[in-house]
Amino acid sequence: MAIQKTFTVDDVLLVLPPPTEMDIEWIGQAEVIHQLMAAWVVLDEKDLPLNPRLVGRPGMGKTTCAYAAGLRLGRPIYLFQATVDTRPEDLIVMPVLGPKQDVQYMASTIVAAAVNGGVCILDEGNRMNEKSWASLAPLLDHRRYLESMVTGVKIPAHPDFRFVTTMNEDASTYDLPEYIHSRLQPQIHIDFPEEEEERAILQSNIPFADEEILAYVLTFLTRAHEADERYTVRDGINIVRYAMKLLEQEQGGARQMVEKALRLILGEEALPYVGD
Repeated sequence: MAIQKTFTVDDVLLVLPPPTEMDIEWIGQAEVIHQLMAAWVVLDEKDLPLNPRLVGRPGMGKTTCAYAAGLRLGRPIYLFQATVDTRPEDLIVMPVLGPKQDVQYMASTIVAAAVNGGVCILDEGNRMNEKSWASLAPLLDHRRYLESMVTGVKIPAHPDFRFVTTMNEDASTYDLPEYIHSRLQPQIHIDFPEEEEERAILQSNIPFADEEILAYVLTFLTRAHEADERYTVRDGINIVRYAMKLLEQEQGGARQMVEKALRLILGEEALPYVGD
């Protein structure tokens, strides 16, 4: 299917952003991908895809997982980053001045995904307030359309449109009302990967990593997970990268560089989880 760059509805021309291109790879936890893709399956002409939410701590790879699932569908993928000040019009259509000082209507990546039958990843959705979520309600139920207050038009979603939102488990997020949560089902939880999966993730992101540094960081992550600490493989990637840079610039061994990287990235409280 050709990707449209513009879309006209009721004589209103919408300019559509391009798909999101990301050079990422999902490693391990195949069951999570399976659950996500199962939610998007349509079994009958009267059936509709579900709108799952991927839940987990920050740094668990939720966005990477959603993107990987979208790639497996073979459809264009569009990412929208939600924030605490995201407004309803940000989610749908915004008027802007064109090069000839004429008003153009710029659609969001959510609209582009809906129109082009792509996959929309709404990242960190529970940072967004209820008013903004309410503007998406018709898209996430049987109506399958967006309504732009700016242009006064309804924008229908292509039958191939799929939606997923990621949500962090932390204190800086909104508690969404039940009528929103009921549209965001199922809830798919992403937990810490197994040690060998974490090793593969670190090696994939830092193929030049020193093996001794890698071993110390893997031990740190394993011990931190066992203690139910917040540290994730994203922290591990940052620690390995910084420890490698320190090793290049300073005199000292792998453990010393890992400890220094830990102290500067995560703080003193992370040091007890370093291996001997």
